[in-house]
Amino acid sequence: MSLTRPFSFSKLSHLLSIALFGAHAPAVFAADTPAAETWTQWRGPSRDGQVAGPTWPAKLSEDTLKATWTLPLGPSYSGPIVSADRVFVTETLDKSTEVVRALDRHTGKELWSHSWAGALSVPFYAKSRGDWIRATPATNGKLVFVAGMRDVLVAVDALTGKEQWSVDFVKKYGTGVPDFGLVCSPLLDGDAIFIQAANSLVKLQQATGEIIWRSFEGKPGVMSAGAFSSPVLATIHGQRQLVVQSRENLAGIDPVSGKVVWSHPVPSYRGMNILTPTVFGDAVFTSSHQNRSWLYSVAKAAGTFDVQESWSNNAQGYMSTPVIIDGHAYLHMGNQRFTCIDLKTGTRVWNSESFGKYVSLVAQGDRILALDERGILLLIKADPKGFQLLDQRKVAAEDTWAHLVVCGDEIFVRELRAMSAFRWQSPKLSADATPPAEAQRAATEE
Repeated sequence: MSLTRPFSFSKLSHLLSIALFGAHAPAVFAADTPAAETWTQWRGPSRDGQVAGPTWPAKLSEDTLKATWTLPLGPSYSGPIVSADRVFVTETLDKSTEVVRALDRHTGKELWSHSWAGALSVPFYAKSRGDWIRATPATNGKLVFVAGMRDVLVAVDALTGKEQWSVDFVKKYGTGVPDFGLVCSPLLDGDAIFIQAANSLVKLQQATGEIIWRSFEGKPGVMSAGAFSSPVLATIHGQRQLVVQSRENLAGIDPVSGKVVWSHPVPSYRGMNILTPTVFGDAVFTSSHQNRSWLYSVAKAAGTFDVQESWSNNAQGYMSTPVIIDGHAYLHMGNQRFTCIDLKTGTRVWNSESFGKYVSLVAQGDRILALDERGILLLIKADPKGFQLLDQRKVAAEDTWAHLVVCGDEIFVRELRAMSAFRWQSPKLSADATPPAEAQRAATEE
């Protein structure tokens, strides 16, 4: 399917980027593409689920959100990433091969694919979540970085799909293949890439894959090894640091040296600390499966950091990282309900009815788009006074454990065996309405 749209600056950017491709440009970003129109990593441009761009309509009907293309694929739980003109997706084929593909953003047509031997069979008690690839890739415009299940990191040329380098952390450090696979989504910063692999946090050069340092090593064991979380960058008490969660601890790590500047244990059930740490001022929110939610305050005195629990409550997170809006965390819990938590006090101000087992959350202003694992897209108003579901719509036939992507006027949904694109539509004028531009011109002529 295709849509015809009025000419716009975003369309001009698209045409310019096509011209650049024809000139063998080294990157797949148009130079003037706003960050709001791309999605280059886990949880979006700022890695917090927050997006700018056009204001979302209040409904999810086909009049306001229209499907533009769908492409069948092999299974994956990795979220897609989006550049000016391309969508990058992963899949696992024949239980033996992992693949990354580049698709034309506007048509879904495949532009290239690259594969490697790398499938993994997870333990029997996790089989309901499948054996396929999970980590969301990242791109700097020149390279696409993909984490494979067998603790490998692969870098391919974003324009051609040619492999530039790969690192096998099992061979490098002898740490063994993680029981649940490598699930951390890599983080890019400057010319470096950070990933929780080799039962630790590793910093590498983006251009070459050279390892700069390895830090924050965890204990071996099926309940403690192999992180489920993904790191973020934050400035806490004026010091820029990586905020990282292992299956046992939350920590702040110097991104230059790899030094652990603070650390605090996080109670968990069988090491299921899955959420991405959520920074709120000089504090960090997290929640673990079948346990509790916490806000940890990070203090600094005489150059030394100290971490204390500010509060905890009985909200039990699972896999869904919350979004923070006006000092409140909107969290989807293991009991399949949403809750709203006042981060200053730890008070749960409301709970919702039950939805799917998992949702991914993207926020804009006071609205939240939540894609639940049943393939249902929810439009929620962020209101501390009570849960408000504005609209909902089935957008996928199969499970949607991959993270929702919203950039510019487009939405991308990766269901288990397909990739789909949708586009927000401008409100339609009534039959007797005068288009604003014509009305202004008529007034001028008068």
